[in-house]
Amino acid sequence: MINTQNICKKCVLPESRPYIYLNDMGICNICIMHEQNKHKASQEAFFETDFTKLLNKYKGKGKYDCLVMCSGGKDSVAALYYMKKRYKLNPLAFTFDHGFEQEDALENIKNAVDTLGVDFLFLKTRFMHDMFSKILSTDSHAIICHVCSIWYMQLTCDTAAKYKITIIIAGWTKGQQSTGSAPQKGAINSNFSEFISMAAATKEFIHKYARHMPHYRNFPSSVEEVLKKANKKNKCVILSPHWFLPFGADEYVETIKKELNWKCPSLSYPEQSTNCYLNFISVYNSIKYFGYTHYHVEMSKLIREGLITRDEALTKLKINFNVSLLNKIAKKLNYIFPTSDI
Repeated sequence: MINTQNICKKCVLPESRPYIYLNDMGICNICIMHEQNKHKASQEAFFETDFTKLLNKYKGKGKYDCLVMCSGGKDSVAALYYMKKRYKLNPLAFTFDHGFEQEDALENIKNAVDTLGVDFLFLKTRFMHDMFSKILSTDSHAIICHVCSIWYMQLTCDTAAKYKITIIIAGWTKGQQSTGSAPQKGAINSNFSEFISMAAATKEFIHKYARHMPHYRNFPSSVEEVLKKANKKNKCVILSPHWFLPFGADEYVETIKKELNWKCPSLSYPEQSTNCYLNFISVYNSIKYFGYTHYHVEMSKLIREGLITRDEALTKLKINFNVSLLNKIAKKLNYIFPTSDI
């Protein structure tokens, strides 16, 4: 687990050399770089008017104005809500269940699409089970959530192309937003210092194991690769309304609770989030191999942006599940964690 003595005193990233390191004051290089580029970043801030311009530019290419990736969590359900109610678009909600989705999350999606009256595309598949199982059985350092996100982005881009949709909407928060002039770039960026080691482990696994398995022969090695290929087939933009809205989760959670009967699952990590059951294994292995998770990266950015406090982040990131849960989840993948791990 993380050594609390080696966590940045400004954010929640632990020292993980050579890409994350602390200075004599206990401040990480990511925070120092953020301070140095703060003025430039403020000039590149995105506003809601920028969002509406992009929507007007790309919508109306087919029956649906946008495809909304909906996991059942607060951020994606709110994104669907705003596309329908605030921006008056005709969205197609898209959800997959790889066999590990929480029942509470699926219920949230059902309530949302029924109340909003939007079309809903649901895919349930075991396609990724062999790959998830191989990650565990080979003791690979590849992060399950990262591999899954590559698959999901490819699935989403292919689905958007099939329905001639050129706007893909995600529920990504400001903590999952890349800086720069291209707002459609978000989520995990393997070029960020925080993700270099994780991305390298993922690529190694895909090249060493996955591509030798018949049904994964052409599996992409990164989200960037997926987006590059997708852009050649179907020129589209990937956006999140949360990057542009002038308010945060506290406000939109209350809205979706009241209007869509949204409920936070009783079992979650981080606290008050909604993720699939595999997320617990992914979190456990991320901390085991790297000392932190992509949630630490996201919340560290939110801290730097002044959107949450460090204490709030530390509370949300506390491990709140019993590790015995891991074997119950891994059983579907025919895997048992070594007794020394549990």
